[in-house]
Amino acid sequence: MAKTHVLVIDQGTTSTRSIVFDGEARRVGIAQAEFAQHYPEPGWVEHDPADIWRDVLATARDALAASGLTAQDLAAIGITNQRETAVVWDRATGEPIHRAIVWQDRRGAPRCQELKAEGAEALVRTRTGLLIDPYFSATKIAWMLDNVAGARARAERGELAFGTIDSFLLWRLTEGAVHATDITNASRTMLYDIHRQCWDAELCRLLRVPEAMLPQVHDNAYVYGTTAPGLLGAAVPVAGIAGDQQAALFGQACFEPGMAKSTYGTGCFMLLNTGDEAVTSDHRLLTTPAYRLDGRTTYALEGSIFVAGAAVKWLRDGIGVITHASQTDDLATRVPDNHGVYMVPAFAGLGAPHWDPDARGAIYGLTLGAGAAHLARAALEAVAFQTMDLIEAMAADGGGRPAILRVDGGMAANDWLCRFLADMIDTPVERPADLETTARGAAFHAGLATGLWSGLDHLSRLWSRERCFEPTMTAEARAPLTAGWRDAVRRTLGPRQ
Repeated sequence: MAKTHVLVIDQGTTSTRSIVFDGEARRVGIAQAEFAQHYPEPGWVEHDPADIWRDVLATARDALAASGLTAQDLAAIGITNQRETAVVWDRATGEPIHRAIVWQDRRGAPRCQELKAEGAEALVRTRTGLLIDPYFSATKIAWMLDNVAGARARAERGELAFGTIDSFLLWRLTEGAVHATDITNASRTMLYDIHRQCWDAELCRLLRVPEAMLPQVHDNAYVYGTTAPGLLGAAVPVAGIAGDQQAALFGQACFEPGMAKSTYGTGCFMLLNTGDEAVTSDHRLLTTPAYRLDGRTTYALEGSIFVAGAAVKWLRDGIGVITHASQTDDLATRVPDNHGVYMVPAFAGLGAPHWDPDARGAIYGLTLGAGAAHLARAALEAVAFQTMDLIEAMAADGGGRPAILRVDGGMAANDWLCRFLADMIDTPVERPADLETTARGAAFHAGLATGLWSGLDHLSRLWSRERCFEPTMTAEARAPLTAGWRDAVRRTLGPRQ
């Protein structure tokens, strides 16, 4: 009997999900588990890899049970993951030497400042398409090697392995048989040459990361290995891997140059397909591989916003303004305007196009007339304002303005946000029928590698739109909102920028 289902492990920043898709890319089983966040110092963010591995196994088994299937029914497994988060483990035991250091973590900022002062940014930019920033994996790896007793010597001897979360999970799923990653995750380390498509020896020396630690790099749709039979009940090919944002672009079927998607989760990440051209940004955007199929790389411009949904979470958990994230839609609707209140959610620094790791969150324009509804509205508006900044930067870089912006992620379910976003970017916003586009992207890769789907045209036919939000705001109404936002950002950046 033909195997027509794919299991996707979607390992995110705050939760782990496993989703089973059928041959029409429909969800037929899902399970999710949240896990603990660790903040040992201000600006530090860590995850326990044992928590992640435990939840991967549990949710995978539960998703299969929910779908009424077993591992023997699966054509493949796909993995998509939080990018840049770094794990270092012992090759002999598989045990991590330290908690995973998360993409949001800023402890590498002093080393990044040193590298900039040494004039290394042009080299990093040219080879990797990235800016020097603690967001990326390299300074996290070096920190662990320098701060865990004996780690650097062990790494030099080849005893330790580095991986982003996908690579760590692949190692565990294959019980140590495979140490590999895909091009999208490799490209986020600050160690990978995206043009020659290989680890860069000069960058490894500069960042003090031994090459012996690094995984092999493959296409996104590729049979990496098979799971140990005892984990899920049968050996299953792991046949697709992609970092979460590139997976979402693929899951949104943005296969043509000029197509763009924006994902609204913990952070916000917008990718614009630039085809086979790796466009160099003059506006501090990132040049990144979008996907590689059959050895051919498609590139994208990326704008990374560190805080989107995390600001809503802060309103709920940090200061108790709301009790559930869905309340923001109702609260934003209750007030006729933002009352001059602007939130710059730089809780973990500012990403593109500013790239200021020292910036911190701020709220401007507060008066005695401002209330909870204005704070909720300011948090949502900030997401749209930041997206507007990214689109303008991409257009200025020669990437063009997308004719339509496809959105996904948890916040995309918010109608008020989608309407305001369309107004601020003056572009139609398309919301897909299935917001699980990150997981779909990993499923698409795994299904391509195992012949479940025939090619990109087939995948495009599987994508469908739930709703399109057309812009209705006039340029005259948009101008003061834009000016207010830019003034707030200028005040937040202050004399540093």
